[in-house]
Amino acid sequence: MKKIRNFSIVAHIDHGKTTLSDRILEDTGAVPKRKMQAQLLDAMDLERERGITIKAKAVRINYKDYILNLIDTPGHVDFSYEVARSLRACEGVLLLVDASQGVEAQTVAHAHLAQSLGLKIIPVINKVDLNQSDADITEEQIWEVLKEPVLAERVSAKTGLGIEHLIDRIITDLPAPVCDIKAKTRALIFDSFYDPFRGVIIYVRMVDGVLKAGDTLKLMASGFTSKIEEVGFMTPKLQKSDKLEAGEVGYVIAGIKDIHQVQVGDTVTVASAPAENALPGYTDAKPVVFASIFPVETTDYPLLRTALEKLNLSDSSFSYQSETSKALGFGFRLGFMGLLHIEIVKERLEREFNLSLIATSPNVIYQVKFTPRKTHPQELLALADAGNGYKWIDNPANFPPYGDIIDIKEPTIKIKIVVPITYMDGVMTLLKEKRGQYISLENLSSDRVVINYYMPMAEMVVDFYNKLKSVSKGYASFDYEISDYQSSDVVLMEILIHGSPVDALSVITHKDKAVSRGRLLCEKLKELIGRQQFEVALQARVNGKIVARETIPAYRKDVIAKCYGGDITRKRKLLEKQKEGKKRMKSIGNVDIPQEAFIAMLKIEE
Repeated sequence: MKKIRNFSIVAHIDHGKTTLSDRILEDTGAVPKRKMQAQLLDAMDLERERGITIKAKAVRINYKDYILNLIDTPGHVDFSYEVARSLRACEGVLLLVDASQGVEAQTVAHAHLAQSLGLKIIPVINKVDLNQSDADITEEQIWEVLKEPVLAERVSAKTGLGIEHLIDRIITDLPAPVCDIKAKTRALIFDSFYDPFRGVIIYVRMVDGVLKAGDTLKLMASGFTSKIEEVGFMTPKLQKSDKLEAGEVGYVIAGIKDIHQVQVGDTVTVASAPAENALPGYTDAKPVVFASIFPVETTDYPLLRTALEKLNLSDSSFSYQSETSKALGFGFRLGFMGLLHIEIVKERLEREFNLSLIATSPNVIYQVKFTPRKTHPQELLALADAGNGYKWIDNPANFPPYGDIIDIKEPTIKIKIVVPITYMDGVMTLLKEKRGQYISLENLSSDRVVINYYMPMAEMVVDFYNKLKSVSKGYASFDYEISDYQSSDVVLMEILIHGSPVDALSVITHKDKAVSRGRLLCEKLKELIGRQQFEVALQARVNGKIVARETIPAYRKDVIAKCYGGDITRKRKLLEKQKEGKKRMKSIGNVDIPQEAFIAMLKIEE
């Protein structure tokens, strides 16, 4: 056990985590040179193309009589839960910082998380071979974050500079796991994935005791039991072993067919002699952003359902349920961990299952208190209870009538933005526009600051990221955590086309922004729908009042072209006859909204 080192690599997105893990695998001989390839631990095509890590990976390395268990984590803020659970499986972390970009928002967040868990931190400055890198200033910024001067390793993951010295420092500086092999078995689940032939493969970090094939495992949070078929290590391919002992990191196969039985962060014990207490830190990962997905071709609905069932086996962090829209037909309502998560799930559905999809604009989940009435639809009365008379509502289509609403609470986030001082004013102005509340301002170095604000989450999911990059010329980075629910003056805005509300275009917005947003939506729709044989009214309605309107004029034939003279009454008679026909057509006419209009409308906020 004294020869084991469990460590993780954490960093802001795009600072070179996966490249560093590639070099460590190559220099320790864990992977033969002939089998080596870039982004070795990133198995998905999407991860390789975008250069991002989506799922945490683990690998066992044998080096100089030591066992090094490396866990590669995602860097994007959407997947911070994966980072948190991976860190609980470690005794130390490599805090990686790009020398050309310096400390960023998620670097700060990861460093504070590692410190709160009592982990040993080795700062690593990457990309020192670049001309624009400044390792000295970057090291000062790291010291400011850690609040202590810790010598940073200077490496280039691309060229291999300094990697061997870094590996030696991992062995000397990081502590061995403190475990009890004779105690009752406890193991932390830090990841899992679904294999179509073998079922769910669980990645565990052994804390106490022993797990071996033939034992009956028990998951302490759910109480689920199953017989263990195989245990082993990731090297990085699965390598079978006789047993897993305290301090080791490995995998467990127990013939589980439903991945939802296995919750990440849960504790594994042996059913014959179960542990009394589960390991701390388990929380159920709850989706925070919701969007609906519909097939462009309505006949593809069964294919979409099958695709979601299969995808949910490999990515259990999103939830889904079927829903119907009058405008877009049958589809599904999905819950995600963040905006990048929406993009990734949609792209994987389109790419892996060859589907063409429309995703509605994302929104958050609200707590709504309202007076229940018999006239309310069944779906409204069946909503999940949020306590104190509030109901959870994640879909604008499910909002109760405005006259029955007593109070609406929206989720808030605590946002941390790292930005050069030059762009600080622009960023703070943007936060004020987004209904932000000031918390604090910290100096990270002579030219960078950390801005802390409270902000409604609904303001972040619309177009915050693009505007932040715009006002800071791309230099700002941000990290956030969910705070709590606060009462807010938000309203449901419906879009009416020819007098009929279109459910897919309904949005929940703040009362102060309803008029400007309604006007923008109506103007955009006017461009997209095109003229009909009759006049069409486009309206935005809030609390029963029309707050914005645009009119699409009708096509008109020149009925008086044949009149080359004569009395004015002849022309007036023809015009009145045309007017009467248009009026009759308007009363019975329907407006067909093209799919392109919906797709374009959903991009309006961008």
